[in-house]
Amino acid sequence: MPLPPLPKAMGSILKEGEMTVKPASNPKSFKTEVKEKPVVSETNKAVKRVKSPKTADLLEKKENSPKKQKGYRAKTHGKKLFVLDTNVLMHDPISLFQFEEHDVFLPMITLEELDGHKKGMSDVARNARQVSRYLDQLLGHSDGNISEGIELSALGNTEAQGKLFFQTQTLEAQLPQGLPQGKADNQILGVVQALQNKEKERSVVLVSKDINMRIKATAMGLAAEDYFSDKTLDDTDMLYSGRMQLPEDFWETHGKKMQSWKEDGRTWYKITGPLVKDWFTNLFVYLPDDSFLAQVKKIEDKTATLCVVRDYMQSKHSVWGITARNREQCFALDLLMNPDIDFVTLLGQAGTGKTLITLAAALTQTLDMRRFSEIIFTRATVSVGEEIGFLPGTEEEKMLPWMGALEDNLEVLNNIDSGSDWSRHAANDLIRSRIKVKSMSFMRGRTFLNKFVIIDEAQNLSPKQMKTLITRAGPGSKIVCLGNIAQIDTPYLTEGSSGLTYVVDRFKGWEHSGHITLQRGERSRLADFASESL
Repeated sequence: MPLPPLPKAMGSILKEGEMTVKPASNPKSFKTEVKEKPVVSETNKAVKRVKSPKTADLLEKKENSPKKQKGYRAKTHGKKLFVLDTNVLMHDPISLFQFEEHDVFLPMITLEELDGHKKGMSDVARNARQVSRYLDQLLGHSDGNISEGIELSALGNTEAQGKLFFQTQTLEAQLPQGLPQGKADNQILGVVQALQNKEKERSVVLVSKDINMRIKATAMGLAAEDYFSDKTLDDTDMLYSGRMQLPEDFWETHGKKMQSWKEDGRTWYKITGPLVKDWFTNLFVYLPDDSFLAQVKKIEDKTATLCVVRDYMQSKHSVWGITARNREQCFALDLLMNPDIDFVTLLGQAGTGKTLITLAAALTQTLDMRRFSEIIFTRATVSVGEEIGFLPGTEEEKMLPWMGALEDNLEVLNNIDSGSDWSRHAANDLIRSRIKVKSMSFMRGRTFLNKFVIIDEAQNLSPKQMKTLITRAGPGSKIVCLGNIAQIDTPYLTEGSSGLTYVVDRFKGWEHSGHITLQRGERSRLADFASESL
């Protein structure tokens, strides 16, 4: 059997004539025609056209395309290149995977700053170490060639479809004369400027939590954005309030198939109507004249089961001698006293009574009802002004300066019951023996059994810190978070990215959690006027 003829060499084909593709009238079919002979350059081995200038232009563009440049892709298809500042990585370690289909670029000075912040036990140091671990794992999937980028989805983050690029070469750009060249922020700005000059086909965006750095970038004509992926809500006015006012014609529109019964000393209703689709479990509903105050207990399609709230504004239902002074405090006490609710969040401005009613409910259930063995009180130790230095004593003694709110409210609760000084001192000793003040620094690894845990000033906690504290709860424990998202003292935390906002949004609708936003201040007329006017 004879062998088939050998294929012609590429050089012989080129000598015979040029083969080009020309689109026909039908896009799916093509015609070929032979044109002039090409000239082969011996210097770069590239095929150059003699009488086809358009083709020569295409070849020249192909040779100078970004794909030939080290570390960048040619076809971006509208992808942006986000340059991350160090504070973004230290604020949120998973920020690397939050840019969806876009690419991420890390300057060398960012890695240098991460290395400088990795030592210590602070949250910033932990986040820096976590970012380093993520980068090390990504480098393990790079096949030794990081200049072409590393797939961010290599670690299982399927939403991250872009690539991670490191600065593998010197990028030089002319900065304004007023910016010192040695400062880290200015070096990052120089990298962004150089990338913008180099990447003509797509936009280069600096992502930073530093407002001043974003201002400098904008002044230089560079695109700069804040890091928004850590924000639970863009508008805190849309935050779940835990309550809803019913229209005046509520019973006319929802009372046609209503069922009512008595159980456990309370009145229950089962109603059907159009408003039910907007409700959540444990949402409080009320009529404008406060003639009807109820809590949503169960939702099934368009049918909801309501339970009338106990009136804590009456003295016969007082909690440790405290009665509710408004509707929201009544709702809050109902959540705090409910044994089926494991997690409660109370928001409100200064003077709305968050700490007072929470302590009253905790003392009643710990000392009178024996539901809990003790009360754990903790808070974020973030100073309003400058630090006063190290504090002497044990853990509890170090925390006492931060517990002014606890001391003030205990004084109020202890002076409610009339009696002799001896009885008040004895009651005060008993109360303090059941209240333990703990620092958040030593919470990791602990488990609270049958404890009533109060986290004060929770707006200063990040979502990760909040998760660490809430997961400490063991069987029979109840956790209450108090805070005012308008008074955040932690750097880089905003109303939208606070851990308190995070848990309010994530826990809404769970049958064993409840939230209420307190509205009216009850501290004093001076405090109320100051909250509204200042």
